[in-house]
Amino acid sequence: MLLETKTMGKIEVSQEQLIKLPQGLFGFADYREFALIDCHVKPLIWMQSVQDKDLAFLLLDPFIVCQDYEADIDEGELTKIGIKDPSDVLLLSIITVPNDGSNITANLRGPVVINKKTHEGMQVILDDKKWPIKYDVAKALSAGEGK
Repeated sequence: MLLETKTMGKIEVSQEQLIKLPQGLFGFADYREFALIDCHVKPLIWMQSVQDKDLAFLLLDPFIVCQDYEADIDEGELTKIGIKDPSDVLLLSIITVPNDGSNITANLRGPVVINKKTHEGMQVILDDKKWPIKYDVAKALSAGEGK
């Protein structure tokens, strides 16, 4: 499929790269189809909207920046996207890169959960207040907190 993207122009994406978020993301409920695209800056991943070329999110495996990260997600929530086994889970955090030069942050409280088998996903809000919405990525990496 040819997809017009925010950062890379038109690119070819495979069916394997496509995901559906039946409820969308918080604040973006109308956008439900995305493609996961490797970013030229590893290990970041673009989650590009299929519906709007100007809507894309940077994602990161949260364990890279926070080794003791735990996402305690209700099993009932996970069944909404067909997850039956923990090995089916792909867990990613949305990254914010502010225009004003302030710190790059990861949202550890609201991860995106994707079923690797069905390519369906959802954003969840964790009950544990230990995980911040704005976790300082550079500070964590310089302190060696990730894997």
